[in-house]
Amino acid sequence: MDDDAFARVADQFTDAYTSVKGYVRTYVLHHHLLDHLPPPPLRVLDVGGGAGHQSFPLAMAGYEVTLLDPSKTMLDKASHRLRELPESATPRITLVHADGEHATEATHGQRFGAVLCHGVLGYLTQPEPLIDQLCRCTDDGGLLSIMTGNAHASAIRPALERRWTDALASFDSRTEIGVLGLPGRADTVEEISELIRARGVQPVDWYGVWLFVDLLEFGGTALDPEDRTQAAAAAKVELGASKRDPYRQLSRVFHLVGRNTGT
Repeated sequence: MDDDAFARVADQFTDAYTSVKGYVRTYVLHHHLLDHLPPPPLRVLDVGGGAGHQSFPLAMAGYEVTLLDPSKTMLDKASHRLRELPESATPRITLVHADGEHATEATHGQRFGAVLCHGVLGYLTQPEPLIDQLCRCTDDGGLLSIMTGNAHASAIRPALERRWTDALASFDSRTEIGVLGLPGRADTVEEISELIRARGVQPVDWYGVWLFVDLLEFGGTALDPEDRTQAAAAAKVELGASKRDPYRQLSRVFHLVGRNTGT
């Protein structure tokens, strides 16, 4: 807890959400969630929620949000963003300083109607301890939402950056140095589906998150976040692609949605 691994990349992480890719990520995931969530009020736990870019919009929509993160730096940024939200939303948000592997203890054994864990598993050597906690925190009938790196598409980034040796090696590797400069690890939909199924959470559906903005960015084409018309159009295309093969299979990350069966 005292070793804040994200302190040095916190600014880079939050700045990424001002890009077109950051907008696409929150837009696409938000619409996926709304397709599966019951209407508010509902208690939502966001594990590794960072500065709240994904869960704060849910609070603004009426959901009760608990954001849990091990990084004090990221929670400070979440607290700053919290002060900028409409006053009607802020009472529905609670910030908790803890790591995901102790989520049950940190939330005093509460269970939530929805548990989110986006962009976290890839920073862990093994996903099982965190997934165990995520499933325990998900109430009977509740939704579990996991976004993580797609091992089936690991060659896309190095190939587009013309790092051919790295692209070739990626076919047989699960690890890389990510865009934030931190070591990362990828999984497959099949593997994570089996892990949650073994813990009483039935996979419901899975999606891609972004594709075309990656192809443009890593191919050297800059997208202007100030061009809101273009960003909105790109987000709608990415949302459509996220639900269809073969596009979702080519996304560097996948979004898996499951429901706790209560067994």
